[in-house]
Amino acid sequence: MKKICIIGLGYVGLPLAHAFSKKYQVVGFDINKPRIDELSSGFDRTLELTAEEVNESIKNGMIYTTSSDDIKDCNIYIVTVPTPIDSSNRPDLTPLIKSSQTIGKVLKKDDIVIYESTVYPGVTEEVCVPELEKVSGMIFNKDFFCGYSPERINPGDKEHTVTKILKITSGSTAEIAIVVDDLYKSIIIAGTYKASSIKVAEAAKVIENTQRDVNIALINELALIFDTMNIDTNDVIEAAATKWNFIKLKPGLVGGHCIGVDPYYLTFKAEELGYKPNLILGARQINNGMGKYIAEKTIKLMIKNNKKIKDSNILVLGVTFKEDCPDLRNTKVTDIVDELNEYGVNVDIYDPWVDLTEERTHFTHKLMETNPFEGNKKYDSIIVAVAHHQFIKLTQEDYRNISEGNETIIDIKGIVKNPSWRL
Repeated sequence: MKKICIIGLGYVGLPLAHAFSKKYQVVGFDINKPRIDELSSGFDRTLELTAEEVNESIKNGMIYTTSSDDIKDCNIYIVTVPTPIDSSNRPDLTPLIKSSQTIGKVLKKDDIVIYESTVYPGVTEEVCVPELEKVSGMIFNKDFFCGYSPERINPGDKEHTVTKILKITSGSTAEIAIVVDDLYKSIIIAGTYKASSIKVAEAAKVIENTQRDVNIALINELALIFDTMNIDTNDVIEAAATKWNFIKLKPGLVGGHCIGVDPYYLTFKAEELGYKPNLILGARQINNGMGKYIAEKTIKLMIKNNKKIKDSNILVLGVTFKEDCPDLRNTKVTDIVDELNEYGVNVDIYDPWVDLTEERTHFTHKLMETNPFEGNKKYDSIIVAVAHHQFIKLTQEDYRNISEGNETIIDIKGIVKNPSWRL
């Protein structure tokens, strides 16, 4: 009988654990005790699961724990921990290594360890497996086995949920590949795709987001070019999109835990092997520079509108990395704020989706506690940075009411009817 342990209960692990709990015994393990306490009480601060869904998993027998004693009798371990980058854009494999060490302490004969975290090709077998062998004292593909099935969670998306997205699977042997595929096939309504090897599955995941990053970088660069020509980029995109094979993307900030991070895993490995991935690194440079460009554009428009710069008041609407989602990881809105601060302006940030307790714990920028549209403060400029549904509903009069003089509205997401400038 299969008993599954999910290591890491964030945006990826929790929905997966909930899905598996409907058919299997599941233990959810995380080192974050406050997170475990909240889940045990039925609350998911990521908002990926409702209270009803969290409680459903508990009723199904799922246990939330921080104790390795509670995962000793599991025979399938699925690792869904973050794979961030450091300040030098190098992969930080610490969470993966520590998770592998935790599993190694409880690993038993014929157990299977499946990794879902995004990595460069080779990490599972070259980094994680040695840790499992060293701690457990067992031999890979003889005493225990591994699989890799890359996560495809889209935070905040209530339509494309974990069971409705086709899943890539793989295993360390042909037989284990079938076992892993059958396991996921039992819960994934959209079906599975069995890759030919673990490295192929790892590579497939990392290029999914690298491709998107490069494509968005092209649109961002075009937006910068068209801006110098006083041409509306969105008008150009709409016209070009009338051709059947045009990929319709919009310019903007590229943050989050995937698109803005994953390409660095691939470029790191490529450079380690002596290949310089110029196109991918160039795309990263373009996308990472968008926040600075938007801030500079804001200042230029304020000068054009005869507004003071030093000690002026600027409102930034939204700080999460995407709309209708509380996820602050690798948000690039902060790049705009940091650049504006260099000009000596006063920046207020308002985001109704961010839990202020979480913000104070994991976020260095202070957020407003009250809705600026319900107050009396006036702003010299307003930057609409995230397309939360609350902001889509705002009218021109709403902006006018909190603007000092003529409104200066910077629209990054294309949701304002008459902005002063749109990316």
